[in-house]
Amino acid sequence: MQFSENWLRTMVDPKMTSDELAHLLTMSGLEVEEVEEVAPPFNNVVVAEIREIVKHPDADRLNVCQVDVGTGTLLNIVCGAPNVRVGMKVPCAMAGAILPPGADGKPFEIKVGKLRGVESQGMLCSARELKLSEENAGLMDLPEDAQVGQNFRDYYQLNDLKFTIKLTPNKADCLSVLGVAREVSALTGTPMTLPEAHIVAVSLQDKLPVKISAPDLCGRFSGRIIRGVNAKAPTPDWMKRRLERSGQRPISALVDISNYVMLEMGRPSHVFDLDKIHGGLEVRWGKSGESLKLLNGNAVAVDEWIGVISDDKEIESLAGIMGGDSTAVSLDTQNIYLEAAFWWPQAIQGRARRLNFSTDAAHRFERGVDFATTVEHLERITSLIVEICGGAAHVKVGPIDDHIVNLPLRPAVNMRTARAVKVIGVALSDSQIADIFTRLGLQFTQEPGLFSVTPPSYRFDIEIEEDLIEEVVRVYGFENIPSLPPVAANAMLIEPENRRSLFTLRRQIADLDYQEVINYSFVEESWEKDFCANEAPIKLQNPISSQMCVMRTSLIGSLVANARYNLNRKIGRVRIFEIAAVYLKNANIPDGPLTVAGYDQPKRLASLSYGPYAEEQWGQPSRNVDFFDVKADLEALFAPKILRFVKTPHVALHPGRSAQIECDGQIVGLIGELHPRLQQKYDLPLAPVVFEVDVASLQNVVVPVYQETSKFQAVSRDLALVVKQTVAAQELQDIFAAELLQNEVCKIVQAIVLFDEYRGKGLESDEKSLAFRFSLQDTQSTLQDDKIDAAMAALILAANNKIGARLR
Repeated sequence: MQFSENWLRTMVDPKMTSDELAHLLTMSGLEVEEVEEVAPPFNNVVVAEIREIVKHPDADRLNVCQVDVGTGTLLNIVCGAPNVRVGMKVPCAMAGAILPPGADGKPFEIKVGKLRGVESQGMLCSARELKLSEENAGLMDLPEDAQVGQNFRDYYQLNDLKFTIKLTPNKADCLSVLGVAREVSALTGTPMTLPEAHIVAVSLQDKLPVKISAPDLCGRFSGRIIRGVNAKAPTPDWMKRRLERSGQRPISALVDISNYVMLEMGRPSHVFDLDKIHGGLEVRWGKSGESLKLLNGNAVAVDEWIGVISDDKEIESLAGIMGGDSTAVSLDTQNIYLEAAFWWPQAIQGRARRLNFSTDAAHRFERGVDFATTVEHLERITSLIVEICGGAAHVKVGPIDDHIVNLPLRPAVNMRTARAVKVIGVALSDSQIADIFTRLGLQFTQEPGLFSVTPPSYRFDIEIEEDLIEEVVRVYGFENIPSLPPVAANAMLIEPENRRSLFTLRRQIADLDYQEVINYSFVEESWEKDFCANEAPIKLQNPISSQMCVMRTSLIGSLVANARYNLNRKIGRVRIFEIAAVYLKNANIPDGPLTVAGYDQPKRLASLSYGPYAEEQWGQPSRNVDFFDVKADLEALFAPKILRFVKTPHVALHPGRSAQIECDGQIVGLIGELHPRLQQKYDLPLAPVVFEVDVASLQNVVVPVYQETSKFQAVSRDLALVVKQTVAAQELQDIFAAELLQNEVCKIVQAIVLFDEYRGKGLESDEKSLAFRFSLQDTQSTLQDDKIDAAMAALILAANNKIGARLR
């Protein structure tokens, strides 16, 4: 929100400096981001009148002007502006004037000099030369009532400041100069001077038929017909200045008046060209297949989610967002229809963003606009139109047609004095709180220790007790709250030993040479199809961009995009991880403090490895990372738990180089190389290796139990078994693990490690040899050969019985 300080002080003028005013607003919650001068410094520039013009004797494009600057002596000034004329009033920089810096960055000093042999005693100025605007159409043409000789800075009110305030979404009532003035008045106790709305007498009985078919879209619709306006009338300079200093570009008188009153009072309105409306107006929801060409020239498609104003033939406006081009006013407009409405915030929120643009109207309506003063608003606009665009004798004003169908209820909100004192930390009395509510213009009833406040029609942010407490502390002053250390009982909270924190997980995987990345939870819809085969992802109603339109159900797509980003910047070795939530549809999830009904949001840990296994060095040959490198990292994260890997196809992974991860009998994730199809689609020269696991399974760990180190020597035995090539090593490991649990003679086996796989000479074409190393130890006595042989024989027999394995 940007506005002129002088404009604000016409409504409320506290006895404080600009810096003090900015500090006051900031400390009350209206953060002043910037205070900027409306014009750069310059001096010795006055209002002047051109009395006489003759052609320069030696230059066709120059004129010699006799200029009255109010000193009694006419100045001789050479000017080349195309719009110079006798009787024109312009800013004149006299000799000695210092003008704003030019392209070289240095201030420009006006001196008496000669131009083509003719002496020039000053310079007639354009708005661009005074750095008031970028327009360079010629001299700045001042109104006829400008006083000759007056200091131009005083005449044009250039000793002014532009305030830019950063409003939180709940402070919609301050999206106007009037709203900010209310705040200043409440904070300082300075009385307000409200803008005057001279009620123009009705001289016409015409009404435009209006039908509100969607009361959930529009709660109140007020309008009136005005005939005989002069749309070519110039916008007054005072209005232009206020618009420009509020960040608005003047367009034409009718549009400028509407924008001016929006900035002044906070309610957007719209001016229709009455002669372009077919029949009456209907306020309704859009229909699929409809479209509208907007004032900005864009054509947008409309559906049942977007509100519209239509006539008997076509759509004329997007409700609460922007008007249509077909009924836009122009310089030829003579008859208009003024509209001021209350649009329900829920019916406007998200619509402009979905259409990929934003407007001042949508910004205000989606936060809530005063629903009780539409008529007063129309009267204010009407009086300005009659004053600027034609006298009352020429302009015919119709009655206001006010349709009220569905206005917000204003239930009282209770606030307990004891609760406010506890939250704020200051011993406020009932009388102090009553004074604050009175200054804020809040209607209330009072009992000892209890206030019942009815929110005004322009306040949509007062709904619960905490909102009222916030109002009290804002006006009381954050600076007046003493800085006291908190007093609370300290208790040592012991973290459960069997649960790792997310911080610990991050540190452990970072120790394995991975770097953390943080990505958006919103992804492209195509990613869900490519990496998850998800044809029905959770779609966002209001995405931050057209690409990021669905919630991700896997982290792998984001990591692949990170890898592609790094490869494009010549980073050939990528080892990254992310810990974040994924979003799944689950009808069994109830609504709760940390859950949303119908949606599951588990946290996952995913990693991606690409390129060389290690940084290039002399001590080891360079090789690319493979499945088993990443598998080892994953086992290190889960240790001392034992993982089980089961070959399972996945849409995003290589058919022969992917596996499902099981831990404690539960499926906890997946691991594998990226599918060649996706490797080609995302332009990756090498196949990255990825894994994704549930964080919950990683956080739950086994608490270590002390066991005495055995003093008896361990024994190792190697066992090579020939099996069919279709038999996975995991099958043999599962057989051995089952035997260790069931067979008493195998209890002495402490560890089993696969260390070799052989195919080739000595074996059939469909066979392979898998070699395992067994570590055996008896913690109570020295192992004897017969115990060792019995254990190994039992393992061999189990493998032979289950899968037909034989000793090599």
